[in-house]
Amino acid sequence: MKARDLSVLLAVILIVAMLIIPFPTWLLSVLIIVNISLALLVLLTSMNMSEPLEFSIFPSLLLLLTLFRLGLNVSTTRSILSEGDAGEVVDTFGNFVVGGDVLVGIVVFVILVIIQFVVITKGSERVSEVAARFTLDAMPGKQMSIDADLNAGMISETDARERREKIGREADFYGAMDGASKFVKGDAIAGIIIVFINLIFGIIIGMTSEGLPIGEAAQKFSLLTVGDGIVSQIPALLISTATGIVVTRAASDGNLGQDIMKQLFAYPMMLYVAGGTILLLGLVTPISNLLTLPVGGLMIFGGYMLSRQVTPDEQDLMEMEEEVESDEMKSPESVVNLLSVDPIEFEFGYGLIPLADTSQGGDLLDRIVMIRRQLAVELGVVIPVVRIRDNIQLQPNEYRLKIKGNEMARGELLLDHYLAMSPDGEDDLIDGIETIEPSFGLPAKWISEDTKNTAETFGFTVVDPPSVVSTHITEAIRANAHELLGREETKQLIDHLKESYPILVEEVTPSPLTIGEVQKVLGKLLKESVSIRNLPVIFETLADYGRISSDTEVLAEYVRQALARQITNQYMQGDNTLKVVTLSGKVEKLIADGIQQTEHGQFLSIDPEHSQAILESIAKQVEQMGMMNQQAIVLCSPGVRMFVRQMTERYFPQVPILSYNELEANVELQSVGVVTVE
Repeated sequence: MKARDLSVLLAVILIVAMLIIPFPTWLLSVLIIVNISLALLVLLTSMNMSEPLEFSIFPSLLLLLTLFRLGLNVSTTRSILSEGDAGEVVDTFGNFVVGGDVLVGIVVFVILVIIQFVVITKGSERVSEVAARFTLDAMPGKQMSIDADLNAGMISETDARERREKIGREADFYGAMDGASKFVKGDAIAGIIIVFINLIFGIIIGMTSEGLPIGEAAQKFSLLTVGDGIVSQIPALLISTATGIVVTRAASDGNLGQDIMKQLFAYPMMLYVAGGTILLLGLVTPISNLLTLPVGGLMIFGGYMLSRQVTPDEQDLMEMEEEVESDEMKSPESVVNLLSVDPIEFEFGYGLIPLADTSQGGDLLDRIVMIRRQLAVELGVVIPVVRIRDNIQLQPNEYRLKIKGNEMARGELLLDHYLAMSPDGEDDLIDGIETIEPSFGLPAKWISEDTKNTAETFGFTVVDPPSVVSTHITEAIRANAHELLGREETKQLIDHLKESYPILVEEVTPSPLTIGEVQKVLGKLLKESVSIRNLPVIFETLADYGRISSDTEVLAEYVRQALARQITNQYMQGDNTLKVVTLSGKVEKLIADGIQQTEHGQFLSIDPEHSQAILESIAKQVEQMGMMNQQAIVLCSPGVRMFVRQMTERYFPQVPILSYNELEANVELQSVGVVTVE
């Protein structure tokens, strides 16, 4: 245990000892001086802090100091009543400070108690209650503000975490201060009671035990009691003042002394007014000019000096800012910063500003938070922060989504309309502005609010503009999630997995597979809309086959087969039946014969005529499935699946290509079409 920790424990033990063991008067005098020193140190510290959290230990420290002071009161009371002496410090305060006059001492003591109890402690208690309540009420708004800044890209995840922790600490601090202020109030009451006890019982003991006359006993014990009361009330008053300073400190960049000098003398003209008022007071009243002239003149002189300093200081500050800006523009770092590209950017025209402006009811920031959470659960990858900004180069109602600087989606919104889509494609039943639904390319119409109820009556799907754009963003990010997964993001996923499966991770990376190879496998899965959330199963497969083959295409196929249950559930239609389009035996053989093996891996090589015929046949089957409002799924053998995918991904990126090994054995397959060639 460190010495500083041990010293705090010994101090607490000392407090307990004072309550039980009689201390010699010389030791009491030392402890009284220590008590005053600690109170003064706390007061100065509270004045020097910039914000209350810099003195977060204050509530607990206040309790310990209050207990220490009460322990001293018990010890000095014991010494006064048993020995008629409480040490040199108490005697000095009883005789020197109040001049040996009991009545003067009592009046001074009562004034100190009134100042502490009625003014400072009462005010501090009220401020603590209000601050605690307001801090707790403001927490939800502060949390939303942090989320908004995070989604806008103004702060990083680390900054957001630190701000949330600070908000929690503030709530705990003001809640603790609300209770700690009761210690100060109770201490003031205890001080009054202790003084009366010492005074009454001191006189009784002086008369009975020491045989003193009542006057002499009252004189002796009254001075000791008043000295003890004052010597305990002075540090109590300092601590009460420190409490008031801590709970009344507002947000500031400096300490109390800096703020007072900066804000109180911020307007030099007011010093002229105040100084002139004091001089006028000396002229029109009997108050001597010898008193008013120095004070008024000093204030006028101070105002003159401050007024001379303001303009040069501001000019110097402006010149310094201009020099800094000029240096920054000339420095190579300013150019380098322009090279950074945000992972995801959402830009919109000025007409769509209400979407993101919370003061106008916009909830786009909150929607993007939910989109990131939804995709994290669905895909198993952390979506980067979406930077949101307006762009005057776009049309007023236009928006676009960029991933790594490249445009991936674009659309147009009418904020005062609703988007209506017919389930059967017939939209002649309602009037509106014809358009295309941006997420899935379906025909739709922008309709007014008056037409909304009519459209819903006819079975149209009616969506508000915020839902349209959030759905478009979701689908665009989902379709391009593989581009957001780089080596750095893969390393983060691996580190997270390593916390629970350290041995499994060690068997995969860095040997036999590098982080880059693992990233390629995960990217191939995401590119075909296969979630990588089940990383343990993926790494189990990579551990089994990683030493056999380093071809990421082949490893991705093994992983897909290991995720058969997940893939089956992803495309299951609810009745344990899966309608698929299969490949004819001729097409399967044609593709299998066209597989070429090289030192860089496998690739498909078939003549353009057969390739075109296969694509046309697939397109025909996809069109027929679309007419039946069903998703087209192409099913083939495991050996050719990845080559069929390579052939079709450019023309049919949304059509899933599955193999028999990627489906559960209990799934009932229903072939609704066959891909053939002549």
